[in-house]
Amino acid sequence: MKNEILKRIISSVILIPLSLFIIIKGSFYFIFFISICFLIASYEWSIIAKKKKYLLPGFLFLLFSFFSFYQLRNFGYSYELILFVLIICVFTDFGGYVFGKILKGPKLTKFSPNKTYAGVVGSYLFSVIALYYIGQKFLFTSFLLNHFIICIYISSISQLGDIIISYFKRVAKMKDSGRIIPGHGGVLDRIDGMIFSFPALYLTLLNDHFLNYLEI
Repeated sequence: MKNEILKRIISSVILIPLSLFIIIKGSFYFIFFISICFLIASYEWSIIAKKKKYLLPGFLFLLFSFFSFYQLRNFGYSYELILFVLIICVFTDFGGYVFGKILKGPKLTKFSPNKTYAGVVGSYLFSVIALYYIGQKFLFTSFLLNHFIICIYISSISQLGDIIISYFKRVAKMKDSGRIIPGHGGVLDRIDGMIFSFPALYLTLLNDHFLNYLEI
């Protein structure tokens, strides 16, 4: 367990600053970055869903997910909104992993045997704490009830996305979608919650009132 956590930390120390730089920088760097991620994620999905009837629908969903990511960054919004979601998703994943490994306890679902109720608590706890401290430092002046509610909303979707991708990997008898990221597996393993969170937020933000509610 310690080795896995160490690998995750090292990978995160390298990948998170690089990803943040590209997202904030935008322009060609951002387009190139999401294009590479999309191609790798699509390849991993093709392995998971090989010759299955949900191969094409899954690919189309990935296409819409990355389109949502692109739209959120480049049309009418800003990188702050992307960072808002990333903070929640990253710490949702990390909190679930830490609490699940340390506290263990009852399993959440048979589709994803590593997911526990303790992990769910850890996911919510870590995401809220991280958004509270990092958000007030870089995104907004004060942590409001609005931010807490939206944090729970995005964290819930992120966890659901994790379970859905885990289900398809289980059907394919695969532990990880790939091995490109030490300690994390493949790209899909790393972004499984994000590919559901960004489309959900994008569709929600089509309602202008919700953007004002977000207050970022």
